[in-house]
Amino acid sequence: MRLQRYLAQAGVASRRKAEELIVAGSVRVNGSTVRELGTVIDPEHDRIEYGGRVIVAATEHTYYVLHKPFGVVTTMHDPAGRRTVADVMRSHGVAQRVVPVGRLDYDTAGVLLLTDDGDLAYVLTHPRFGVEKTYRATVRGRLEPEAVNALGTGVRLDDGRAAPASLRVIAVRGVRSTVDITIHEGKNRQVRRMFEQLDHPVLELVRLRFGPIALGALSPGALRPASEREVRDLRAILTAAS
Repeated sequence: MRLQRYLAQAGVASRRKAEELIVAGSVRVNGSTVRELGTVIDPEHDRIEYGGRVIVAATEHTYYVLHKPFGVVTTMHDPAGRRTVADVMRSHGVAQRVVPVGRLDYDTAGVLLLTDDGDLAYVLTHPRFGVEKTYRATVRGRLEPEAVNALGTGVRLDDGRAAPASLRVIAVRGVRSTVDITIHEGKNRQVRRMFEQLDHPVLELVRLRFGPIALGALSPGALRPASEREVRDLRAILTAAS
């Protein structure tokens, strides 16, 4: 098994973040620092260390659904001292080592999955697998049909054209419009940048759905275990990607 996959399975970090930890020299195998990506380890016999502790991959995985509030950083530690999702998890008494799947911006709220299932986290966040994400966006201005059509065909951004998005207008009141928008990419601040490109800056953004996980009636800051059905649906995505 590749070292970065093992670290992800153990809930240390996402697979991509685990690669960064390896390159930075933060991981030891059998007492020696390893910096080479693609290093193969034997989970049964090799001793893997990170942060001064031995890492053991979970045999059964944990899945939590969090309504990330506005003003919370989607990371386990923030050098600037801002409140993190790890702080929210601790406030609920969660002791398991789980990490957020993907990222929600500091000024974006909504559904966030946390797990120690690194293989699943990799599939859910890798652009190749196109997992859908639905957001409710309140934007400035009245959203005219031309803007709706542009989003549906793909808005050109500074890092390339965004893939076509699905859009449903919820309400247009005065100088504000509220829409549900579904994307299947993961460009940085993508929804905000798409609307800004059309001169409709986002005033508020909440993620309603991430793959099969829906926000539902979960209140800001609230946490719940994923349901059996949600776990089955998540595992089905992993199986289909294998």
